[in-house]
Amino acid sequence: MKSSGQYSFRTGGTEQDNILNNYAKISLMDIQKLDFEKGDGLIPAVIQDAETFQVLMLGYMNEEALQKTLDEERVTFYSRSKQRLWTKGETSGNTLEIVDLQEDCDNDTLLILANPAGPTCHTGENSCFHQKEFKAEWSELQFLGELEKLVKDRKEKMPKGSYTTSLFKGGIDIIAQKVGEEAVETIIESKNDCPEKFIGESADLVFHLMVLLRKKDVSLKKVVKRLKKRHQKDDHKHLK
Repeated sequence: MKSSGQYSFRTGGTEQDNILNNYAKISLMDIQKLDFEKGDGLIPAVIQDAETFQVLMLGYMNEEALQKTLDEERVTFYSRSKQRLWTKGETSGNTLEIVDLQEDCDNDTLLILANPAGPTCHTGENSCFHQKEFKAEWSELQFLGELEKLVKDRKEKMPKGSYTTSLFKGGIDIIAQKVGEEAVETIIESKNDCPEKFIGESADLVFHLMVLLRKKDVSLKKVVKRLKKRHQKDDHKHLK
């Protein structure tokens, strides 16, 4: 059966709402367009990491599961084995916080971008698709998202013996000092004739800047968003 209405994210002042307002700009999607009938009341939903774009899992939703997903901003499936609604992470705590979604060209499949709260697979792997490692040629840039997650994890868990932990323990002054030092060293190596050393210092600068961003609770997405905004308005002084 096809449903008869529209669905949208609830509005409010939650952190997830702010993420949606800042990044997603999600438009209303007409439920009438979705063809639940083709799959006997179910449609497949492909879940993709909103930061790394890694495919995390495949699940199935009926209309009720989809509405619950949107109402709670957390992915809920219809479990074919349990014959009931099943919110991902309801037992493990490894939930999937929804960021954006869209239907496919046939209106019978959903693609959902989500932020995972932990490993998605029951085996403890980040993705249910972990038998092989697929890497696109541009995946080096994706690594920045993985590194940002690692830095965030270090800040939250503060494991002993970690260099990143020692930076966070040192506070904003120590981190800012390291960014300054690495910036100076990068400038010095740019004047020399050794590409490898210049690349190494540049990598150190980027890493310490990421630590500083996390200390200030600023994500890479926010920085990229600002760059895109300046570029779109044609007022980026560095691009003129």
